[in-house]
Amino acid sequence: MKLKVFNCLLLCLIATCTLAQQHATSGVTLTGVTLTGVVTSKKDGSPLLRCMVYLGNGQRTATTNEEGLFRFSDVPNGVYDLNVTHPDFKAHKQTIRVQGQALHLSIGLSTRDEDLDEVVVKEKQGDFGFTRMRGVESMGIYEGKKTEVILPEKLIANLATNNARQVFARVAGLNIWENDGAGLQLSIGGRGLDPNRTSNFNVRQNGYDISADALGYPESYYTPPIEAVGRIQIVRGAASLQYGTQFGGLLNFVMRKPVQDRKLELTVRQTGGSFGFYNGFVSASGTVGKVSYYSFAQYKRGDGWRPNSGFNNVTLFSDVDYKISENTTIGIDVTHMQYLAQQPGGLSDAMFRQDPRQSNRERNWFDVNWNMMALHFDHKFNAFNEFNLRFFGLAAHRYSLGFRPNRVATVDDNSERDLIKGEFMNWGAEARYLKRYFIGPTQSVLLTGARYYSGFNHSMQGLGSTGKDADFTFVEPERFITYDYSFPNKNVALFLENIFYLNDRLSLTPGLRYEYIHTTADGYYGSIARDLAGNIINIQRTEESRANGRQLVLGGLGLSYKPVSYLDVYANASQNYRSITFSDMRIANPSQVIDPNMKDERGHSVDVGIRSHQTQFLNFDLSAFYLNYNNRIGEVQFYDESNRVMRKRGNIGQAVIMGVESYVEGDVLHYLMPQKPELSGVLFTNLALIQSEYRSSEMVGVAGKQVEFVPKVNLKSGLRLGYRNWKASFQYTHLSDQFTEATNAVDGGVAGVVGIIPAYTIMDASASWEYKRFRLEGSVNNLANRMYFTRRATGYPGPGILPSDGRGYYLTLQVKL
Repeated sequence: MKLKVFNCLLLCLIATCTLAQQHATSGVTLTGVTLTGVVTSKKDGSPLLRCMVYLGNGQRTATTNEEGLFRFSDVPNGVYDLNVTHPDFKAHKQTIRVQGQALHLSIGLSTRDEDLDEVVVKEKQGDFGFTRMRGVESMGIYEGKKTEVILPEKLIANLATNNARQVFARVAGLNIWENDGAGLQLSIGGRGLDPNRTSNFNVRQNGYDISADALGYPESYYTPPIEAVGRIQIVRGAASLQYGTQFGGLLNFVMRKPVQDRKLELTVRQTGGSFGFYNGFVSASGTVGKVSYYSFAQYKRGDGWRPNSGFNNVTLFSDVDYKISENTTIGIDVTHMQYLAQQPGGLSDAMFRQDPRQSNRERNWFDVNWNMMALHFDHKFNAFNEFNLRFFGLAAHRYSLGFRPNRVATVDDNSERDLIKGEFMNWGAEARYLKRYFIGPTQSVLLTGARYYSGFNHSMQGLGSTGKDADFTFVEPERFITYDYSFPNKNVALFLENIFYLNDRLSLTPGLRYEYIHTTADGYYGSIARDLAGNIINIQRTEESRANGRQLVLGGLGLSYKPVSYLDVYANASQNYRSITFSDMRIANPSQVIDPNMKDERGHSVDVGIRSHQTQFLNFDLSAFYLNYNNRIGEVQFYDESNRVMRKRGNIGQAVIMGVESYVEGDVLHYLMPQKPELSGVLFTNLALIQSEYRSSEMVGVAGKQVEFVPKVNLKSGLRLGYRNWKASFQYTHLSDQFTEATNAVDGGVAGVVGIIPAYTIMDASASWEYKRFRLEGSVNNLANRMYFTRRATGYPGPGILPSDGRGYYLTLQVKL
C-alpha cells in the first residue's frame, strides 16, 4: 500500500507543466535601459562565477555566469549604488548614472591577498568529497566556526550499507560504534561524547529534527540512506547558539536536490553482498513547470554476520517544492521508515574470546516505525533580506522485545520476555531571518530566529510473550506492566548572531541564545517478586510525578582572519548545555540505579585552528580544542548490600577533554602532473590526539580517571586513485584503547557491559567504474577480517559486547536514465 501511494505521488509530479526560470527582479514591469557588465579578477583577468551583484537598495539582484557576465533589464533613469560581492574577493561598490542609454560595465575585483603571485585560487570546492561551509550559507552563519561538509557523490565508499567508518572518515576525532552492519542506525560521538545513536549531536534532515525527541530523548533511530544524501553538514560545539543545546554540535543530512533541467531523471541502484545482504534503491527527480521534486524508495534486507541478526528495512521519501515567484518557494518533505531486526544479544569477554560470531539469543527483536513531515516557506524580500519558516512533526515508535538477564551467558529458559514500547508524538516550528547590511564600506550579516518545540512521549515496560516470534503484545497488561510513563515537554528558544567584518580579512561573530525548557515525568514504576520456583509472590507499583522548568542564556564568540585568500585562521568559544533525558529521569532496569537528584549538563567549548580555503590541490584543517564538561552524566559500577554488581547513573563530575585534530588531504598526482587532468592520486590523513580527565567528582574512585569513550589516538588515513572512468580507494582506521565507564574498569565480568574497548585496526577497499549511464561499484569491508568490537551495550541490543562485522564483499550496479 505504501509503495502504491509513493508511485501515485510520483505520477502526479510528472504530470505538471514546465518550469520558467529567470533572474530575480522586483516583479514589476519597468520601462528603461539594459545594464550589463562583466566581473573579472584584477590579478589575472579571469571571469568570476557566482558573484552577487546588487543594484540600488537591493530590490534587484543578479548573479554572474561562467563568463563573469550579469544583466539587468528595464532599468529606469536615475542614480544607483552597485555592489558586487564574492567570498574569495574584496567587495566592490560604485555609483552609476542611467540616462536613457544602455550601459556596459567592466569590474575588476581584488583578491584578499594582493601579493599572491604563485598560487591561483579558483572555485574548486568539493574536489575531495570533503569541504567546509561558507561564512553565510543556507540561512545560517558559520564564520569562525569549525565546520565540515561531506559530499557522498564524490566518495568511493560503501554507500549501500551506510558504512559510517568510510563516509565520515575525513571528519577528525569522531568515535563510531560499528555493531550495525546494515547502517540502520548511526552512532557517532566525538571529544568524549557518548556515541549511542548520535544522541550528543543535534541531528537534522534538511534542517529539521529527526531524533525521537530533541530534548527528552535525542536518540536517532532513523538514518537517511547515504545514497539519497547530497551533503552532510557538521558544525562542532559552537553550533549550540543556532541549533540547540548539544555539546556535540550539529549533524545535518541535506537530501539531494531536484534536477532543474529535466522533467524526469531516474536512478536505479541494486546492491548484493555478504551475509545475504540486498539493497534496492530507486529515485526520481525533476522539474515540471513551477514544481520540482526528489523522491526515493529503498528496500534493504540481510541475514547479518552473526546468527539471529536478520533484518528488513523500507524507507520512502519525497520532497516537493513549488516556486510561487522568483523570490518565494514553499515545499513539503515526507519521510517513512520502518524496519524489523532480530538481535543476537551481547557477549561477555570470555564468550567474545571464544567465538565472536556466536549468539545465544533467538527471541530478541527490535521494531522501528518512523514518520516525519516538514513544511517550509522561503522568501527573499530582496538581495539583503531573507526569511525561512519550517513546521515539522514526528509520529514514531520503537519496540524492543527479548530475554536479557544480567549474566549474558545464561541460557534462555523460554520464559516471558521483557517488552519495552516507546511512542513519540512531537512537532515544532522554527523561523529565521537573515539580513545583510553595510557599516561604512563593509558588509555585516545578522541572523535572528525563534523556535517552538512540543513533545509527548509515552514509554511502557512489562512482560511479553514466551514465543520466539516478533510479538510485541503485553501479557496481562493490567498486572504485568511495571513501568508506564508519559513525558510531555515544551521548549521555546530565541537566538541571535551577527558577523561584523572589521575589514577585508578580519571578522567577529558574537551570538546569544535564550532557552526555556519544561520537562515532565508522570506515571508509575514497579517490580515483580518471584520465589525460587519462579512463581510470582508480589507486585509493587509506585506512582510518581515530576516537573522541571528552567531558563538559560548561552553566549558565544567566533573570530575569522584570512591572511591570504586561501587560508582561514579561526577561533570560537561557546557555552554548551544538555538537558537530562527522560531515560535519565526514570528507567526500569534491575541492574541500574538512577540518581533522583540528577542535574542538567553545562559547560563550554573552545576551538582554535587554521584551514585551507578553496584550494585546488591541498585541503587541510589543523586545530586544537578544549571542552569543559560540568555535571557530566554517566555510569559507575558499584556493589549493593547483597554484593551484587550494580550501575549507578548520575552526575559523575567535572570532565575536561582537550586535544588536537588534524586533517590533511592532497591530490599528489594532479599536482605533479597537471598536464594529465584525467589522473588523480589523493592521499589523506585524519589524526586526533586527545587527553581527558575527571577533574573532580563526588563519586568514589572517579577523580583523576580518564573520561569514557575517549581513545587517545584516533587515526584514519587512506588513498584514492582515479584515471578517467576508474576510481579506487583504500582506507586504514586505528583507534587506541578506550574505557566505557568513569571508574575505568577493565574487565567486563559476567555482564560485559563495562570494561575496556581494546584498540583495533581496520582496512577497507572500494572501487568504481563508470560508462555513460552505468556505474559499477565494489567494496571489501574489513580486509584483514579482524575480530573486534566498538561497543558494550548496557541494555538493548545487548546487554554485553556487540561484535563488529568481519570481512564482507559488496557489489553495486547503478543505472541513471
